[in-house]
Amino acid sequence: MRFSTKVIRVGQDPQPPHYAVIPPPVQSATFYWPDAENPPDFDYTRAGNPTRHTLEQVYAAIENAKYGLAQATGMAAITTACSLLRPGDHLLAPSDLYGGTYRLFERYLKPMGIEVSYADATNPDNLASAVRPSTRMIWLETPTNPTLKIVDLERCAAIAREAGALSVMDNTFATPYLQNPLDLGCDIVMHSTTKYINGHSDVVGGALMWNDDALTEPLTLYAKSVGNTPSPFDCWLTLRGLKTLPVRMDRHLQNAQAVAEFLATHPKVERVYYPGLPSHPGHEIAKKQMRGFGGMVSFTVKGDGSAALEVASRLQVFLLAESLGGVESLVCYPPKMSHAAMSEEERLARGIPPNLLRLSVGIEDVEDLIEDLEQALK
Repeated sequence: MRFSTKVIRVGQDPQPPHYAVIPPPVQSATFYWPDAENPPDFDYTRAGNPTRHTLEQVYAAIENAKYGLAQATGMAAITTACSLLRPGDHLLAPSDLYGGTYRLFERYLKPMGIEVSYADATNPDNLASAVRPSTRMIWLETPTNPTLKIVDLERCAAIAREAGALSVMDNTFATPYLQNPLDLGCDIVMHSTTKYINGHSDVVGGALMWNDDALTEPLTLYAKSVGNTPSPFDCWLTLRGLKTLPVRMDRHLQNAQAVAEFLATHPKVERVYYPGLPSHPGHEIAKKQMRGFGGMVSFTVKGDGSAALEVASRLQVFLLAESLGGVESLVCYPPKMSHAAMSEEERLARGIPPNLLRLSVGIEDVEDLIEDLEQALK
């Protein structure tokens, strides 16, 4: 079964008594036990629910995984993955990564006795040099947030294996439609399903997918124990959004390519970050491991941070808002939004300048998007 069929049919065959073509949400917190010796397949929704189970089947299918785990948010998924670490373990992460992930690592993992360090993962040799005897997990992100750097997943996953560490990959920007990290050797793939997978900016969620049987019990037990699992209705909404992921992504990446090419020639733009441009340092690696370059474009405006904010304030089709991956186009100012958890010094060290804007290019008419950028850059 191919991708566009998986998102519509996996786990969703019509069932009695009504044979509904679209399975309704099972909006129940608890389930009847026929007797105490024979528990039902589902007993309490925090631990499992039929609608969530269907979503998890689809999650596994689209990442070519054996297992899928639905989570209440993307950060919940990251936290569950990190629950595999113990005090004294070392977590190695890329220097360029989502600000919320950085905050979790710095504010919560470090005080728990987990060592955290960062390396420029665009050069796998840097990652290999930063591995320690205590390294138990290597976190990966590609394309990175917000500067869209590209990491060679096959090489980085191999480095993790050689070190006896798990490789965990945040695949939110690329989506399973464009990139499958497990096929490239990674151990766990993570998504903020709030973004492209749901695609309509009306529900938050997260996901983990993996193949190793040994990971199943610790990951699922942690999620059950801390209660970071999603509601049945949120799962149902995500299933609905997933059905159109392929057609949405085709439009996202077409529009993003056109927007990036327009920005690359504009006199008010200093630099464009988009792996679909041949000038991007990771363009060739992206071509090798991705089936398209995605819907995210970042760029720097000539001038300082105030110049970037002025451009953002003049945009009319692009809305100034947090998040990404919805059908609508958004503009984000990382220093105040996605990466506000970092100090200015930390952002600059990671190549995030004060004049950077991040675009989530939606599926509107591309001419309207380009005209909006043109008038805002006047």
